[in-house]
Amino acid sequence: MSRTGPLARALRSLAGAVGTLLAASLLVFGATALVPGDAAAARLAGRAGPERIAELRHGLGLDQPWWQRYGHWLWHAVQGDLGTSYANGTPVADLIAARAGNSLLLGAVAAALLLPLSVGLGLWAGLRAGRAADRLVSGATLALVSLPEFVTGTLLVLLLAVGLGWLPAVSLPSAGNSPLSQPELLVLPVLTLVSVCLAQNVRLVRAGVIVASASDAAQAARLGGVPEGRVVLRWVLPAGIVPAVPVMARYLAHLLGGTLVAETLFGYPGLAAALVNATATRDTPVVLGIALIVATLTVMLNLLADALAGVLNPAAKNLS
Repeated sequence: MSRTGPLARALRSLAGAVGTLLAASLLVFGATALVPGDAAAARLAGRAGPERIAELRHGLGLDQPWWQRYGHWLWHAVQGDLGTSYANGTPVADLIAARAGNSLLLGAVAAALLLPLSVGLGLWAGLRAGRAADRLVSGATLALVSLPEFVTGTLLVLLLAVGLGWLPAVSLPSAGNSPLSQPELLVLPVLTLVSVCLAQNVRLVRAGVIVASASDAAQAARLGGVPEGRVVLRWVLPAGIVPAVPVMARYLAHLLGGTLVAETLFGYPGLAAALVNATATRDTPVVLGIALIVATLTVMLNLLADALAGVLNPAAKNLS
């Protein structure tokens, strides 16, 4: 087993992150290139003949080979320029900025609930393994993990919006207003996101707590007269959440950048609507820009998760 220094591990992680982003952008670009039609045909559909469409295609550079178009986009992207929309000529960065705040707000609220609930419920159930409390939490999480996100959201709408009338079924703010000015609009999307992400994280924390609670270190501390509360905080909790950290990072990336289903289901004005519209109009720069933002956020959170796992589990720090 080889050992590497912190700088070498950091450089290796950075190289892996850059490679991942390049691969993700190439895959997204390739997928958009394989879809029949292009932005020129979608933009002028039914309103112009073949000559006008060909002229617009040339103006947008869509008649160039795909590798040239990708290379041109990549060269500008590494300089911070995500290009302009094929649909309306607006800078992609401006389009993303107008929507990203709403998506990040939704994801941040959901993440702020997900993390303490996952750790708290997982710890509570793990310390009571086999008892009624554990069976209750395990049964509830098993039910939640078996439901797709759109099913959970639909059920919440039927119960809280249609049935009880407590909340609006559509999360669309009035014109000119931010979702923060109407916080009730966030409740159903946040509940949908948290309920879907919560189950797996609780189960992982519970399993880790059970193993950590029975470890030699925890047992020795108890035999040495250390109070149970300190044993839990010093030995059980840090070791218990290590297995869940990478999965939590993936869910956080989903919450902060990939809330497509929830945003679409509730009509929330985030990146999902922009992505759906860009896909329908073959607006490749917008699709690539959103994909790059989400991929970057995912990679960063996974790097952070790896670092946090190393801090919580010192034995893993020197493993390559």
